[in-house]
Amino acid sequence: MNIHRLHPALPSLCLAICVASLTACAGNDSASNVVAPGDAKSPGTRALDTGAALLQSRPPIDALNAYLDGFHFYNGHPDVQMEAHHYCAILNEEVIQCVIYDGNRKDAKLMGVEYIISEQLFNSLPAPEKALWHSHVHEVKSGQLVAPGIPEVAEHALMEKLVHTYGKTWHTWHTDLHKRLPLGVPQLMMGFTADGQADPKMVAERDQRLSIDSTEKKRSRADIAPPAVAPGADAWRQGTIIQIDDPTATPHTH
Repeated sequence: MNIHRLHPALPSLCLAICVASLTACAGNDSASNVVAPGDAKSPGTRALDTGAALLQSRPPIDALNAYLDGFHFYNGHPDVQMEAHHYCAILNEEVIQCVIYDGNRKDAKLMGVEYIISEQLFNSLPAPEKALWHSHVHEVKSGQLVAPGIPEVAEHALMEKLVHTYGKTWHTWHTDLHKRLPLGVPQLMMGFTADGQADPKMVAERDQRLSIDSTEKKRSRADIAPPAVAPGADAWRQGTIIQIDDPTATPHTH
């Protein structure tokens, strides 16, 4: 995917996105869903924390310079939905990798990962692999996927890029089900593809907490041309449900 085809100003806006992500107020407004069991950090552990922060470099973590907020559901269980806070590194014009948390505060729990690739790369995948991936067209056009804290023009340009991408998402700590530890097995997640699928209360609560209006974002993105979803993505819509059976847990219902 050529970045210049998506938005002529996007290369310069990438710098604005990175700078804004460092200085914006977005964050520290979404609490984690669970409290991990264990004693508070001892003085020794806090000293190790401080020493590591001062002495160790963290290049892969420092590369996580984009924050996206959206929603997922368990593949095969579209009624079990949750908010997902993505912290992403843009590896190149074709690949983005994200770590996913259940909040944006310091004690947020690491829920899983999402790999995001261009349509060009998606189309190169074998058919069985494509069934693991979901499209981002509706997430972008609906206003449900947002990049909190960055200027509107930068977010709009970023969404012009993301609307052409596909994601593969695995959750490893199911904090939405109130599990205090990362129990069970990873679960494949999907993204919404049409109006009426996402719980409106969930979206409204997110909007209020982040001080955004996803309905207004939907209107502002009307000029983003929605590409046709590539064959093979969102396989659940055609009845192909891929999920890892979890022998340790009950079905994914609240």
